[in-house]
Amino acid sequence: MDDVWDLVVVGGGPAGAAAALRARQLRPEARVLLLDRADFPRDKACGDGIAAHGRDELALLGVPDLIADYRPTQRLAVVSPGGARVSATSARPNHVVPRKVFDARLVDAARARGVEVRRHQVRALAVLGDRVVLDGTVTARAVVAADGANSTVRRLIGISPSPERHTAIAVRGYADVDADDDVQSIFMQRDGWPAYAWSFPIGDGTANVGYGMLLPRLHATGLPGKEVLHGRLAELLPHVSARDLRAHHLPLSPGRPRPGSGRVMLAGDAAGLINPLTGEGIFYALVSGRLAGEAAVQAAGDPLPAYRRGLGKALGRHLRTTDVLALASQSPGFIDAAIDTAARRKEVFDLLVDVGLGAGTVPAPLALAVLRRWLLNTVRRH
Repeated sequence: MDDVWDLVVVGGGPAGAAAALRARQLRPEARVLLLDRADFPRDKACGDGIAAHGRDELALLGVPDLIADYRPTQRLAVVSPGGARVSATSARPNHVVPRKVFDARLVDAARARGVEVRRHQVRALAVLGDRVVLDGTVTARAVVAADGANSTVRRLIGISPSPERHTAIAVRGYADVDADDDVQSIFMQRDGWPAYAWSFPIGDGTANVGYGMLLPRLHATGLPGKEVLHGRLAELLPHVSARDLRAHHLPLSPGRPRPGSGRVMLAGDAAGLINPLTGEGIFYALVSGRLAGEAAVQAAGDPLPAYRRGLGKALGRHLRTTDVLALASQSPGFIDAAIDTAARRKEVFDLLVDVGLGAGTVPAPLALAVLRRWLLNTVRRH
């Protein structure tokens, strides 16, 4: 009990590594311990997309060149459930970096900054006054739970996970593509909507490919999950042969739990921070991890309120925006209208990218433009 860590981070993904990096960045003398049940590098089922907004976070963390050796992807193409199409150049390029590489580099950066990294799986948690004790042996002034969608730490502090109606499931694999393919493509599907397949070229002749849908929609089919997910991926991407297929759950932000309890803060997937419109989570992970690390060292006496305020300032308006848009997007016609409008107006395209991949919000004039297109399309259909 005499060996007390200023911060213990559980989970070495982007949220956990960001928390550790930020804590040491702000307080180089802070004692920070990063625990993960796996050794790095290790694979993680994910779309691997890192938007420009995520690179901004890497710069804030002091590792701006972490993925500079990966080819930027300039173009994004989207096909809506009803067949509306948009293909345009993003205002800022995105990257696609396998999580096996990205996460290991973040952990290495944390280690180089003085964070101690251990392989350890947390199984128990106790609160003793102003200390948190993990497994009876690790004592911390603050804990960041960044241990994923099925967070053990979240369960141990008595916080329920996202409800099933706000949980998606996706299958991810890799496929060979033309080496010069530099278009991130999304193919939405009306059957089982909201649902879509993706192909995100990495730049080395392979692409991250996958298919995702809401968990209740999958259960409603009455079919084995593997049959549905693999089958629909093949249906929407018939030209690719996917390998290394792995499924994973995505707790969407409309069902997000409270962000912690006492001296424990939830970050990333453990906090239910997955964009409900795109399934993007790396940007949210980096932001929430950074803010949790800040709170741990700048408000050590009571970090959770500071963390809540930080989240509210950074993501509050954006999350309220995506909550509303997630409800509207239950109608595939709304998405058809949004994509149709984006194909006609570049500022709408850029806005959709900011909302879907970053922390953007929707100005009223552009929201009205989409609503007008939605109504017009509805009238035409009838």
